[in-house]
Amino acid sequence: QVQLVESGGGLVQAGGSLRLSCVGSGSTFSNYGMGWFRQAPGKEREFVATIDWRGGSTSYADSVKGRFTISRDNAASAVYLQMNSLKPEDTAVYLCAARWFQPADKTYEYAYWGRGTQVTVSS
Repeated sequence: QVQLVESGGGLVQAGGSLRLSCVGSGSTFSNYGMGWFRQAPGKEREFVATIDWRGGSTSYADSVKGRFTISRDNAASAVYLQMNSLKPEDTAVYLCAARWFQPADKTYEYAYWGRGTQVTVSS
């Protein structure tokens, strides 16, 4: 079982950048495919990006493609989300999630979740 803690959120102006981090503990981090999801007030949790256990395969939601980059460092037990060209509609709580080996883009496929970090983009 892996425990996940996100950090790096904050308030940023539109067009700015943030880098989110998610650190895992309690289990071998390289065994897990990782995902980033987000949830805005009154909306369902939605897929943002995934990365496989080796870091060799990534996928992105259309809404963030070309602006966000997911990466991981298994030696540091961490996954990152570099967010550039931020828009007000990116405002949400961002959560990382883990599942055994292969990532997925559906929330119900993930067993382990962090508590999230707030990202607010002002116009």
